[in-house]
Amino acid sequence: MEIAVLVNEDVFDSGLTAILDVLDTANAMAEQLAEAPRWNVTTIGFESRVRTSAGLSVDCEPVTRADPADLLVVPAINERQPDALVELVGGEKSLPARELIAKTHGRGAAIASACAGTFLLAEAGVLDGLRATTTWWLAPAFRARYPQIHLDQNSMVVHEDQVTTAGAAFGHLDLALALVRAGSPTVADLVAQYLVVDERPSQAPYIMPSALAQFDPVVAAFERWARDHLGEAISIPEAARRLGVSERTLQRTVQRTMGTSPVRFIQDLRIERAIHLLRTTDQSLETIARRVGYEQPNTLRTLLRQRTGKTTTSLRSV
Repeated sequence: MEIAVLVNEDVFDSGLTAILDVLDTANAMAEQLAEAPRWNVTTIGFESRVRTSAGLSVDCEPVTRADPADLLVVPAINERQPDALVELVGGEKSLPARELIAKTHGRGAAIASACAGTFLLAEAGVLDGLRATTTWWLAPAFRARYPQIHLDQNSMVVHEDQVTTAGAAFGHLDLALALVRAGSPTVADLVAQYLVVDERPSQAPYIMPSALAQFDPVVAAFERWARDHLGEAISIPEAARRLGVSERTLQRTVQRTMGTSPVRFIQDLRIERAIHLLRTTDQSLETIARRVGYEQPNTLRTLLRQRTGKTTTSLRSV
């Protein structure tokens, strides 16, 4: 497979090197297997030498080298602020990258990106109507700017219609392993073992609800009120009255900002609080369950397992 890796100015260094290191290791592992696929990787850029966000220089081939590529990978730009990122990917400076992505996708090649790089794919139009993921803390900005894209902020890697997207920061590792796995599951397993990395199906365990809530004042107020009442039976109509908004407004605003319902958001807050108590106290699960609003500890135990993939014992040991 011919792979072109687009190196944009201020590229996220760890994202770029994660992609390159995983693919390089995949080729090393492939040499040990009969008839294994190979991944021929070329770094391309709009300049012959591109400066990374950490100030390093990367030598690049011309972007015309993407013309015969089977896959174009777009590592993230290292911009953490939503407004600045949206302005950057939608501005004149990013036009050549958007055009390259659209052109490459238009001729039938596969496209892949992670973290903030998914915003470039969205701006280029290659995600329209598709399911995709992105950096969890940028999800509200992504959802607001690209309503035509079906955002799945909990998934670590999403593949649909020749486009693969992955989650935050070191989601580049998960992206690269997914690309290798598509060619050879055996090689992907070897790479994961040699690099000592696990493929994570979800970024949900890493999401901080309070960080997402700050994108909207109504949601931020709802989050503060809910945290003060986690040990009680919470009524959404009552919460709306306390905040001075209609129940419909609260439902709609939370869904738009958080990508979930108010009930599910409260559940997220309860799970977050329970994990904190498990890790910082020696209280029984029964006591913790009551403190976060669950009468039955088994309900909390099940939710913790569903959300984190871990038992209460393993959560305590972290």
